[in-house]
Amino acid sequence: MKFAAAVVRIVMVAALAAAGVTTHAQDGVGKSSITIGQSLALTGPGSALATQFHQGAKMYFDRLNAAGGVNGRKIELVTMDDRGNAETTAANTKKLIEQGVFALFGYYGSPQVTAAYPSFKDTDLLLFAPMAAADEFRGAAYGNVFSLRPGYAEEAAAITRHAETLGARKLGILHAQDGESLAALDSAQRTMTSMGANLLVTSAMGAGSVANAVTKAIAAKPESLLVVGDAAIAASAVRDLRAKGFRGPIYGFSNAGESLLAEALGPAGAGVVVVRVVPRSDTAKVPVVRELMEDAKAAGAKPNVYMLEGYIAARVFAEALRRLPQAPTRAKFRKALEGMEELSVGGFRINFADDRVGSKLVQLSLIDSQGKVRE
Repeated sequence: MKFAAAVVRIVMVAALAAAGVTTHAQDGVGKSSITIGQSLALTGPGSALATQFHQGAKMYFDRLNAAGGVNGRKIELVTMDDRGNAETTAANTKKLIEQGVFALFGYYGSPQVTAAYPSFKDTDLLLFAPMAAADEFRGAAYGNVFSLRPGYAEEAAAITRHAETLGARKLGILHAQDGESLAALDSAQRTMTSMGANLLVTSAMGAGSVANAVTKAIAAKPESLLVVGDAAIAASAVRDLRAKGFRGPIYGFSNAGESLLAEALGPAGAGVVVVRVVPRSDTAKVPVVRELMEDAKAAGAKPNVYMLEGYIAARVFAEALRRLPQAPTRAKFRKALEGMEELSVGGFRINFADDRVGSKLVQLSLIDSQGKVRE
């Protein structure tokens, strides 16, 4: 909470400063800065994940700005707290548009993106790298959304294939009831059944009802279970599943936060398999991860997959800006993104040439008996 409060204070100052800049700039572009807007949950539901993404993005932008920015312009990130509320996200987006931001960046939550989109769908304004994996954002109806991460359908397919190799075709799903988890649930149901899996049960985990949901899921006698929810609720479900004797494979979507879930579970997480859509956040072999580790250490923070996703998003955004001439426009920015074909950004592969999804990376990580993540 101390971090969130500090971020809110920083954001308020940044917003005021940016407002002064954009008054005299066309589409958020000034002589010495480019202003971009972000709405996500710095407090409230989803904040445990969203603040990590925000912190990672800010670390990279701070590094970039300290080195002079992009083509002589620093990136000003104006962040507004929507408290995980989609209506607030829509209101924040209208305010950011009124300020004249160059682009929208790094929103959190599928319902939040859905609510915000009508405000800019018929404009040249883009939303880049939302931390939202509902499959529809990758379709024609959301032509102004450019995603880094693949959709939940790809995550569900990877889990279904892995379960099948273990002979586990009878699946069950435990899911939280926040908007992002429900978007993931919808995709999982459609994808798993289309791949021939026998989906025996879906069980909702509400506040204080995790144990009941677990009991219901186990009663259906699935051979494997997918737990859909953030690290806190997923960890609670996993502990209860093991305590009640479930010994089959347990899976988690990327919104469970691989490294965060492992930390929450410790040795109790042994055998849990989690989807990851970025490289491991603790391997110095990948240049962009190594940079994050350096910046996080300097900031007294511990890297995780959400922080890394924000860091990568900021770096890819900056790379697109580098490709623009001295008079950048939104249209030219879009063209620069679309020209990114099989590009390595700090060891992370990007390809926007075929569609508006930059990465197809979907990997499965295993939590071991020491509570550590391994491939």
